[in-house]
Amino acid sequence: MKRLPKRRTKKRKKMSTDRLIEMFEQQEAFMKLLQKHRGFPEFPMDLSKKASQKEIKKISFDAMGELFEAVQHLKNSKDHRATDVPELDREAYVEELVDCLHYFVEIAILSGISSEELFSAYIQKGDVNVNRIKNGY
Repeated sequence: MKRLPKRRTKKRKKMSTDRLIEMFEQQEAFMKLLQKHRGFPEFPMDLSKKASQKEIKKISFDAMGELFEAVQHLKNSKDHRATDVPELDREAYVEELVDCLHYFVEIAILSGISSEELFSAYIQKGDVNVNRIKNGY
């Protein structure tokens, strides 16, 4: 049976949150540039408003589009395909995943979710998932 990885150390956790903060800062700077030059909406958005929800939904579909572009590079993912296509344009695949991640971080920022809140919720949910497996979920 494969063992689950041990809990992160404080040093690694600090480094991880620092990198996530850096991603959020870069995306927020880009969003401010879009506000200045492209009429991008103010943020954080009031998620109780219809217009805000519509904007979040639109950007979520843009993120999904990037994810779909990424999986198009996975030529062996089709069950009905009998032949094997070992070639993978990894650089293009990663680029599309990164595009999706940019949109995801943008959605978090628009929603008023900080990098710290997202990181904390991610770790907490990961612990829940691990406990589910350990407890026969």
